[in-house]
Parts: sequence; structure tokens; C-alpha cells
Amino acid sequence: MATNREQETDNYVIQEKSQFGNVRIANDVIAIIAGLAAVEVKGVARMSGNITKELISKLGMKNLSKGVTVVVTEKSVTVDLSIELQYGYHVAEVSRKVQDKVKSAIETMTGLSVEEVNIRVTGVAALDGE
Repeated sequence: MATNREQETDNYVIQEKSQFGNVRIANDVIAIIAGLAAVEVKGVARMSGNITKELISKLGMKNLSKGVTVVVTEKSVTVDLSIELQYGYHVAEVSRKVQDKVKSAIETMTGLSVEEVNIRVTGVAALDGE
């Protein structure tokens, strides 16, 4: 895999001039990877989004990158996540696990280097059945 990357309107070349052409990855793909990795962590109730994304999801259009912002530069990726935690879990511990899981998932699946995973806890969800 080549290490050269070039920015081209939210698509990044992760492999250049192979036998069959270029491989590009969109920001939305990185955001989806981050969101899916985050909700796999025990203690994360759900991702939180802004009001526009909330309205879109209520209209039936599922948005797998809800609550995720991704900035990709030539050298690294920065991810901002908004999450709701389940009641009873330690905020710092769950946040650290989310950071590790998201960083590992993005680096493993894309080959991009993750510089930061910033967590914003926006709420606490009650336990199921209560």
C-alpha cells in the first residue's frame, strides 16, 4: 500500500497507480467505521447527532455516521464523536475504550493514521426496562 495520499473533495487516495487503478476512500466511510466501532463498546448507549441528522433519521433515512465528524489531512485523521452513555458506566473509562476502538478500527481498515479521537458525552440513557 502506498503512503502517498491526496485530497480530492472528501475522497482520499490510499493506494495509487496499482495494476487496476487508484483506491479512494470517502470521509463518510471513515465516519461510518468510527460510529460502528464506538457503539460496539460496552457502556455506549447510542451516537448523538445534530438536529438535522436527527430529522433525517426520523424521516426513515438511516445515517450510520450520526454524531461523527472526520477531518483528514495528508498526514492524519482527526475524529470527533458525540455519544450517549448508559447509566452506571464510568465516563472516562468508556471514553478511553471508545478512543482505542475507533483508532484501531480506522487504522486497520483504511491504513490511515489516526491522530485524535475526541469524545463529547451528550447524555446518559436509562437502563433498558426502566
